[in-house]
Amino acid sequence: MKCVLIYTLFWMLVFHTSCGQNQTNPPQDDFIKQHNGYSESQLKELATSRVPKSMVRNVKQDRTGNILITAAWGGVFRYDGKSFTNLTSSEIGLHRFWDVLEDRRGSLWFATTDSGVYHYNGKVIQHFTTREGLVDNRVMDIYEDRAGIIWFGTGGGVSRYDGKSFRNFTTKEGLSNNDLTTIMEDKTGKLWFGTRGEPCFYDGKTFTVLKKHDGKAFKNVWSIIEDKKGSIWFGDVDGLWRYDGKSYTKVSERGAYAIIEDKKGNIWTTGEVNPNVWALSRYDAKSLYNKKPTVSEIITGGPMDFLAILEASDGSIWFGSGGGVHRYDGKTITDFRTKGDQQVKPNHHLQ
Repeated sequence: MKCVLIYTLFWMLVFHTSCGQNQTNPPQDDFIKQHNGYSESQLKELATSRVPKSMVRNVKQDRTGNILITAAWGGVFRYDGKSFTNLTSSEIGLHRFWDVLEDRRGSLWFATTDSGVYHYNGKVIQHFTTREGLVDNRVMDIYEDRAGIIWFGTGGGVSRYDGKSFRNFTTKEGLSNNDLTTIMEDKTGKLWFGTRGEPCFYDGKTFTVLKKHDGKAFKNVWSIIEDKKGSIWFGDVDGLWRYDGKSYTKVSERGAYAIIEDKKGNIWTTGEVNPNVWALSRYDAKSLYNKKPTVSEIITGGPMDFLAILEASDGSIWFGSGGGVHRYDGKTITDFRTKGDQQVKPNHHLQ
């Protein structure tokens, strides 16, 4: 494990010195050259930007109301309502960040898809990789359950961390697929896992794999939520599904990369409408359980244009895109890359 001592200036994270241990990260020059076709100057520009300008996979809100944004090569940002602070740009450096979590103790966890996870408790950064027991260094999701256990969904299985040691789960233990995308705990305490194949849930003893819907296998489950009625929603590459514990209902043919239920009971998704168009969509709460729910397209764009979704405490909808983060207040979409407001009028209802 390596650690980095942190000196805090006001409430901002300023990474100052390292412990001097051997680095587990690849050399920066080689790292930059081999990822995603970006040039060295392009990656450095993303990493030093004052606002998120690269692909945003996750948006969260911390206990004080700040917005936390993971911006791929740009780092993890915090937005306090006035300005952005890059929390990872100094000692953690350039990585492909995917998720962020503030745990119940107020500590921050940063997931990367190339270098495991980082944990910052306000004083020290800990770096967890396969050397420390993590099942795989490609981490797609971080989740804290009601008992305070931290779970990591990786490219090689699931890791459970109790603050002292890891316990790993793979297909050998009953997991449906080792390539994880999302984790969710339901009201009964079962943990649900989305994978690049079938979803499954874990009751603390055994895994149950959900193999079929309408006689077809799930292809790639990116998102899982539980709604206020206790139904489980799956976002698959080929549609939006609802599961009542016994049977499935295909709610929409639209792909659903991310799903949330807002305070009013509306379901929001991002995902593919057709091979050339992605959309931020809202399914009306009053019609959710109808045969054809009423859906509105808030905004459309090209492939991968809309990814993460968050409803903030003030009711605004935040969503990540292929090139930054945006906020929708019900009337206006703010694109923080330009600091300008893009006026948006939602389309007529689509059936």
